[in-house]
Amino acid sequence: MQVPLIRLQCGANSYDWGKIGHDSAAAKFAAATPTADFSIQEDKPYAELWMGTHPSNPSKDVLTNRTLLDLVQDNQALLSQDISARFGNKLPFLFKVLSIGKALSIQAHPNKKLAEQLHARDAKNYPDDNHKPEMTIAITPFDGLCGFRPLAEISHFLTTVPSLRGLVGEEEADAFKLAVTGRETSEKKEDEEKNRKALQKAFASLMNSKKEDVEAASKELLESAKKEGSEFAAGGLPSTSGEELADLVVRLNRQFPGDIGLFVLFFLNYVKLEVGEAMFLKADDIHAYLSGDIIECMAASDNVVRAGFTPKFKDVDTLISMLTYSYAPISEQKMEPVDYPYVTLNTVAYSSGSNATLYDPPIDEFSVVKTDLRKKGAKATFEQIAGPSIFICTTGEGKISVGPKVEEVKPGYVYFVGATAEVVLESESEDFTMFKAFCELGPKDEAEDKQKL
Repeated sequence: MQVPLIRLQCGANSYDWGKIGHDSAAAKFAAATPTADFSIQEDKPYAELWMGTHPSNPSKDVLTNRTLLDLVQDNQALLSQDISARFGNKLPFLFKVLSIGKALSIQAHPNKKLAEQLHARDAKNYPDDNHKPEMTIAITPFDGLCGFRPLAEISHFLTTVPSLRGLVGEEEADAFKLAVTGRETSEKKEDEEKNRKALQKAFASLMNSKKEDVEAASKELLESAKKEGSEFAAGGLPSTSGEELADLVVRLNRQFPGDIGLFVLFFLNYVKLEVGEAMFLKADDIHAYLSGDIIECMAASDNVVRAGFTPKFKDVDTLISMLTYSYAPISEQKMEPVDYPYVTLNTVAYSSGSNATLYDPPIDEFSVVKTDLRKKGAKATFEQIAGPSIFICTTGEGKISVGPKVEEVKPGYVYFVGATAEVVLESESEDFTMFKAFCELGPKDEAEDKQKL
């Protein structure tokens, strides 16, 4: 039987929001495995590197040029019987590198039931019938908008940003503040339900604004941001200063002049991630990535419901109706990674501060391990797991081995590893980093508990 270690050629997608030429990590990683049909053009934006079996951009075996989907369908043992039985003969996750040069659309990903409905109704714009929870790990400094702000913060902006209040409407803004004041942080179920309904009503009023009203309001907003600086939005908030908000408005207006997204940002948390920090987005969570390079892992789906910061198809009504309207500080969506327990580091690795860090979201389709080997000769031995993995190198050089098969590793090299294989990583540089996405199902009752989250 073939040793289940396969080097992959992975395709890069060019979208307008990507980073240009060699500034794009996605492009550089794609170019690390040469092919006749890909070379980096210095004036072209490169947005995503896709690693997996998704038919929109399937990864291929470098040696045979067969798609990874073909390989796992021909040999179920590469996935494991449990994974195949649960998710079909394909990888349950899609692994990506995103290089974000300008704002990526205000969007959400549908839950499983809605995904099936949207796909049946409009397969062109919703190509999958699967949900798409996703996780983001920063590999360069990153910023974005993620989830609805605490309600007191939204009330603050409805009071201190006149152009925002004008679009939402005086009556709707007053109704929102009246509905939530005094119970912004209440944990009573009936209060939370009323708060979410009030938030939905105010947000829907904003999103249904007339185009000409948004354009006029955006000019007023931009003028205020430039004029008021640190005093913009009455000095902002502890989480986001007035100066930071003003800079954000100016920057995003430069990218998308007169866009509704300039006002949506006052409803959403503004988040910054340093290298290695991560956040998890459930299905139906609103977000918009703004800049940076990230590792992203998600359930295998390409469904996106968009409503701003994009020239692509927008579906405002669906977005308004699908969101959960959960509201919380961004700290509640940031993840707390832990040490990965199923790896052995050699003594050189221990002495150099090497580590393996697990990012484990509350879903079954995927988890990610970031391995940092910080000295030449450092090794990490991963125990067998009952499921498939994909590894990508982002920094340094080294080796990856499964049984007798040993392959070289450099930035952008991607490898698929089949189920039940022990994997050894060895560094040949002072700073060697690899990310591993994998799927392994636990006992049935545990899996069902995770699905309910």
